[in-house]
Amino acid sequence: MCKDCGCGQGGEVRIDGQMAAEGHHHFHGTEPAHHQHHHADHPGHDHSHAPDEADAPDRRTLAVHQSLLDKNDRLAERNRGYFQAKGLLTLNLLSSPGSGKTTLVQKTAEALRGILRLGVIVGDLATDNDAARLRQAGIPVAQITTGTVCHLEAEMVARALARLKVDELDLLVIENVGNLVCPASYDLGEHLRVVLLSVTEGEDKPLKYPPIFHSAQAAIVTKTDLAAPCAFDRQRALENLRRVSHHARIFELSARTGEGLDAWCGFLQEQKRKLAGRP
Repeated sequence: MCKDCGCGQGGEVRIDGQMAAEGHHHFHGTEPAHHQHHHADHPGHDHSHAPDEADAPDRRTLAVHQSLLDKNDRLAERNRGYFQAKGLLTLNLLSSPGSGKTTLVQKTAEALRGILRLGVIVGDLATDNDAARLRQAGIPVAQITTGTVCHLEAEMVARALARLKVDELDLLVIENVGNLVCPASYDLGEHLRVVLLSVTEGEDKPLKYPPIFHSAQAAIVTKTDLAAPCAFDRQRALENLRRVSHHARIFELSARTGEGLDAWCGFLQEQKRKLAGRP
């Protein structure tokens, strides 16, 4: 269940089309092993509460939300340790639906071919259209179909890793579910959180959704080739990004024309060298 919107109850999460059962994931050494411990469901019980216990449901809800985040954070740290041990630079790519995440991933993989080996974990509520598109381009990909869940979680990522040949990758891109609210709360174990803002969305998205932009280490203005027909105010957009994401590296690019892609790919190579301890 999402702590922000309450989604996810009764939904089915699938990895590459196969049901992903709830369980605990343990990393032994540098290899992820999956041990699933199934716990019986405990149906709720009706109780009569005294007037001074009227706020108990609110307290229980807060406790459940905190417990969910605590569990996710523990699993995210395991993921991070695994990525670190493998020397696998990992990005959590976030945006609204339709901001150009998949196109950016595809063009990035093409630009880095022969330099960095890129793999992808794609998250979507339904369909594997984006994953199929990336596979067709020759990019290793694992699909997480979240059903009713509006974000990816660390446990989902751990399960999806088993579908990739991690030792053959230098860079992992986790393409999160298109959503600027709920994914902000869920650490996946990534090294870098990257948020996209397309010119078709307008200049004020960072002000409307500050938590996710503030948490990013990099922000990308996408679809810059459409700036003129969209009457996009570039200066205002950059000011809004700097106001909210004051510590983030900002890139402007068009995946369609390739303008700005070199700077983005150069940044990824720089981050990979830092991870490897090289200047």
